[in-house]
Amino acid sequence: METHEILEQVKRGEITVEEAERYFRRKPFVDMGYAKLDTHREIRSGFPEVVFCSGKADEHLLHIFEVLFEENKEVFGTRASEAQYELVRERIPEITYDPVSRILKVEKEGKERKGKIAVCTAGTADIAVAEEAAQAAEFFGSSVERIYDVGVSGLHRLLARLETLQSANCVVAVAGMEGALASVIGGLVDKPVIAVPTSVGYGANFKGLSALLTMINSCANGIATVNIDNGYGAGYMAAQINRLGVR
Repeated sequence: METHEILEQVKRGEITVEEAERYFRRKPFVDMGYAKLDTHREIRSGFPEVVFCSGKADEHLLHIFEVLFEENKEVFGTRASEAQYELVRERIPEITYDPVSRILKVEKEGKERKGKIAVCTAGTADIAVAEEAAQAAEFFGSSVERIYDVGVSGLHRLLARLETLQSANCVVAVAGMEGALASVIGGLVDKPVIAVPTSVGYGANFKGLSALLTMINSCANGIATVNIDNGYGAGYMAAQINRLGVR
């Protein structure tokens, strides 16, 4: 149960102040032996814990999803496989899976999404990483506008969406190859730009290293760069910036 729900129940007289205090005083993590789930993360940081699915043993992943779902009535996992989706769905039928972003999640119905984040890609090959960013930001309560395939080889495509870019509280620029998209956007908007280098490209791209170096060496102002293919990290940071913009 989320913090604001507890406080609302106190206001409505459904639970006492003492009962609410007992809830907040409980152990701030669930010790599962092989994992210690941070159930108080949302209280501290505003967002609940997210599961990185890749590499986890089936039994561990399944139990982690069950505990987090029971705790929050929603759960978000990244880098999941089709097999992991089928496994979790046997226990949590509400779970959904996106094979493009590889996101495994249960999300509360009717969630309000506020503000605006623009998520852009240089090409369609970057969409998998961009969707990880976009869906993470949406899960954390942000409204997202997707602007895909607007790389610098056809700059007019990006300029056609300039009004959307400039009205967003934050822009996520996802690009492989030489990674120039973030610099171009940084020179067009007065909001923070989060650059996401992807591993898309030919041999000298060095699996995203060329895009990473371009982005961290950008001469445009207001650009912060996350790790190669780290769509989730960009989406999380964008949601934090957007929340400040909404406030």
